Amino acid sequence: MSQAKVGIIGGSGLYQMAELTDIEEVNIDTPFGKPSDSIIIGTLQGARVAFLPRHGRGHRLLPSELPFRANIYALKLLGVERIISASAVGSLKEEHKPLDIVIPDQFIDRTYNRWRESTFFGDGIAAHIAFADPVCKELGDAIEEAGRAVSQVEIHRGGTYVCMEGPAFSTLAESNLHRSWGADVIGMTNLQEAKLAREAEICYATIALVTDYDCWHPEHDSVTVDIVIQNLLKNVANAQLLIKETVKLIANRDRSCRCAATLKSAIITSPEFISAEAKERLSAIIGKYVK
Repeated sequence: MSQAKVGIIGGSGLYQMAELTDIEEVNIDTPFGKPSDSIIIGTLQGARVAFLPRHGRGHRLLPSELPFRANIYALKLLGVERIISASAVGSLKEEHKPLDIVIPDQFIDRTYNRWRESTFFGDGIAAHIAFADPVCKELGDAIEEAGRAVSQVEIHRGGTYVCMEGPAFSTLAESNLHRSWGADVIGMTNLQEAKLAREAEICYATIALVTDYDCWHPEHDSVTVDIVIQNLLKNVANAQLLIKETVKLIANRDRSCRCAATLKSAIITSPEFISAEAKERLSAIIGKYVK
């Protein structure tokens, strides 16, 4: 199976990476089912990368329908060590304008659907990861550095991403509540990805692409679908530039962060009580710790 050290998860509007060359389409089965779509492995800036459209090509899957575990596990099987996740978001602060990019470093979980699996563990094996800092700082630094080379994009480093259930957007009361918490942007997908990537010992960071202000904003009602789509298309172009520059920076860098050893002290279950089935199911993740 082909390998790639960098994974890219494309959100709304970002269903392909235009500059990939030497492309190979890979269909993967995982112990958690199939990912959202086949994974495209190609060369970008001289590095092999694995691209996965989060919602499937044609945007077929709602946020609550996403096979989060299969997506992250499939990237792990391909050898991915870093995931750059692009995601369309609404802004909760005046200073985060439409077309801006936010690199959040915190999450608030406002999801509740039981289908939103956010851990690989359970069913005979328990583990508890540290998640106080849910984003890889090293990868976030690289994205910020890359942003300085993309002059047409205004980037805000740091902030809190509220992950809501969807698919409906917030009520006005909810939007004002999220603002009262000091949150910066709101989306529907990245919290589960971040948790699962941490369990899989993969560095993870979000490129949050602001399409419009959330409904708290006095001008929200004047925003049309056409305007949002135009912003979405512009965001996709900016995201591709930013991802390209980030891959250029990280392609040959070794990891020095703690993401690669997350599970070293996180698995609680005694090895003799872990079943052969559980070991097989999670072999790509726990294999170096549990034989």
